[in-house]
Amino acid sequence: MGMGGQKEKVSCRSCGKTTELEYASSVNVALNPELKQQVRSGSLFLWTCPECGSANLLNLPFLYHDPGEKLMILLSPSPVRSEDLPEGYTGRQVRSVGELVEKINIFDSGLDDIVIEMCKYVTCHELGKDVRLKFFKLGGADSEMTFTYPEDGQMQMVEVGFKVYEDCAGIVNRNPAMRQAATGLSEINQDWLSRFFA
Repeated sequence: MGMGGQKEKVSCRSCGKTTELEYASSVNVALNPELKQQVRSGSLFLWTCPECGSANLLNLPFLYHDPGEKLMILLSPSPVRSEDLPEGYTGRQVRSVGELVEKINIFDSGLDDIVIEMCKYVTCHELGKDVRLKFFKLGGADSEMTFTYPEDGQMQMVEVGFKVYEDCAGIVNRNPAMRQAATGLSEINQDWLSRFFA
């Protein structure tokens, strides 16, 4: 079975009414490739309140499993300890649907999320801003990376040359402790990175 379903009581953020909802607690994208798009667009996590019609975003534990990429990403609002992943797997934990989508975008682009966090760190310094960058896409003739960040209620985009990625990969490779600290279901983000560059 490629989609783990379970029932859960959820409350509408607008009217507060509780509804019992059946939702996918896990997706194996090798078995259900059509669900991958729903995860990436976030639509898999949207539900409509039968009472008031408001759209809500599910924030319940969810496991994204891509056997082709040997990748497991757990979406969970609270920290989870897990060391026993299948051999050769990369495991990550994220706190929000937005972070889950970002991770999938990074891994689908064939990039390393540790290096991407390093790129964000460098890019924030160059922008001279303390903003939360999100990886958006890799593309263009020169493989520029596009990051987004909110500013004044608008989504801003910043393009970064692939050379930055290569330089950051060099830094990560010279710091083996970073890779070693990314075992199990690691939460790899700016807070994690700052432990190495305090």
